[in-house]
Amino acid sequence: MSQRSGWLGVLLLVALFGAGGRALWIWLDRPLERVSIGGDLEHVSADYLRDKLSPLLRGHTWLSVDVAELRDQALTIDWVAEARVSREWPNALTLELVEQVPVARWNDDSLLNPKGEPFAIGSVSPPDDLPDLAGPRGSGPEVLAYHERLATRFAELGHGLTQLRLEPRGAWHFQLDEGVWVMLGRGDREGRLARLSAAWRRQLGQQVSHIRYIDLRYSNGVAVAWHGETDPLGEDGQDEG
Repeated sequence: MSQRSGWLGVLLLVALFGAGGRALWIWLDRPLERVSIGGDLEHVSADYLRDKLSPLLRGHTWLSVDVAELRDQALTIDWVAEARVSREWPNALTLELVEQVPVARWNDDSLLNPKGEPFAIGSVSPPDDLPDLAGPRGSGPEVLAYHERLATRFAELGHGLTQLRLEPRGAWHFQLDEGVWVMLGRGDREGRLARLSAAWRRQLGQQVSHIRYIDLRYSNGVAVAWHGETDPLGEDGQDEG
């Protein structure tokens, strides 16, 4: 066989293989007929997620869907924490989704997951009993961790925390479940909380319904503002912020 004949044979095989490969692709690449959504979903429904995912699949066929890209896009949907996407023969996609777990409200328009990462509420109704937290951008983990510490501390006194806020300059204030606000400030937080705990056990715990707010931003005292009074009363001390 001449060299020319050999090359002609190779080209013929490539052409035949290419045509067959294209035919196989066309046969395999069918219109999407079913998208299955699974996972342990408590707050969002499969219909909600299907409505969000439908625009991402529009115009795609079974083989033309980029499953890695679809996974990345699914992660941008509110309430989706993790996603796995796979093809199911002959014309279906399966998405296994892990839902975000809300543990707190965040800055009035978002929620926090257990890692302190914010995510959008969207059109889903979160649980009613979540604490209300707030802080500067990126402070979610710090605020959530401090809320857990304070909640444990006040649970020992028989009270819960409904709100905790970290101001941009570093000052903290929180609200107890009786509606009492506590101005904690920036420095010596442990010392200030210790003074509050002592005052609470000694007197304030029995008068909580009459308290408007408590100011701990003093070097050696606790100031209390009572309902119906303008100025707080307390021990002498210098307000230190």
